[in-house]
Amino acid sequence: MSVSLGEPVPDFTATATGESTLTLSELRGRQVVIYFYPKASTPGCTTEGGDFRDRKEAFEAANTVILGVSRDGIRAQENFKAKQGFNFALISDKDEAVCRLFDVIKLKKLYGKEHLGIERSTFLIDAEGRLAREWRGVKVKGHVEEVLEAAQALHAG
Repeated sequence: MSVSLGEPVPDFTATATGESTLTLSELRGRQVVIYFYPKASTPGCTTEGGDFRDRKEAFEAANTVILGVSRDGIRAQENFKAKQGFNFALISDKDEAVCRLFDVIKLKKLYGKEHLGIERSTFLIDAEGRLAREWRGVKVKGHVEEVLEAAQALHAG
């Protein structure tokens, strides 16, 4: 089962930073941005996370929660969050349950070798829990601004 635009996003529970467990349905009433990144503490992922961090107040003004997700373990996520001063939760999805729900595990090539990895992707869920927007195959530069504009427009109605 995978998410579809305009449809309710199936509920999930995942391990998050801050020794917490996060359940999507507990965020109803707020918009949610879930962004998937390949690996903690790598250059593109650090830049993308920093862009979300630097615009968190604007997202909050649009009633929007930010969540970052990768397959890294919780310790790596905690270290990444602390080192970069991220002001939002990071989810450790080692079993790939959330990644598979959003269909972001793709065949990738690195140095001529193929492997399965996370395709950088972002999803905007409305306050009722329906998938409002999706961005797949994301390029980091300018991406967070586009997501913020979509979140603000959705919040404004």
